[in-house]
Amino acid sequence: MTEAVPAFNAESLFQAYATLVASSFAWAIADWGRRTGRTPTAEAFEPFVWALAEKGRQITAPAYLLAVQDLQRGAREIARFFVEHDVWLTPTLGEPPVPLGTFAFSQEDPFAMRRRIRIFDPFTYLSNATGQPAMSVPLYWNGDNLPVGTHFVGRFGEEATLFRLAGQVEAARPWADRRPSIVASAGSHDGT
Repeated sequence: MTEAVPAFNAESLFQAYATLVASSFAWAIADWGRRTGRTPTAEAFEPFVWALAEKGRQITAPAYLLAVQDLQRGAREIARFFVEHDVWLTPTLGEPPVPLGTFAFSQEDPFAMRRRIRIFDPFTYLSNATGQPAMSVPLYWNGDNLPVGTHFVGRFGEEATLFRLAGQVEAARPWADRRPSIVASAGSHDGT
């Protein structure tokens, strides 16, 4: 095992990813409007979804294609790391689990929630952006007995490596029977 980190520009990669996500929201809403023959309106969507789609509608074609180019460059930079390394280990999250309501939408600043999520979840978007397979495994628990994930990223197309690793790690440190002190249940909504 060696300690190493891929060489890439995290800010550039995130900005490119954010541009593509906003564009995708705008496209998805336009697509469903065309499929249904209805003009999409803000009232039909969650406020954050509509705000992100609005941002996406403002992105020009050259800006979109530059973001694609930047994302592809970032993916190649991260892929170079896997020439010599089988797996990249990071935390799953940037901080312990947070209380419900932490990611509340604000009409005054629709993107405050997204900025907060970026702090909470700074690692997993990299796999979403680059296509690297990844998994989060609950190897640790905090003082409140909540699982703390360990994020493993593998080479492109080598999901099998992660599945084998997950089996080995679970055999060494089983988690199937671990339960936090407070768990959600699928019980009835009337308290019974």
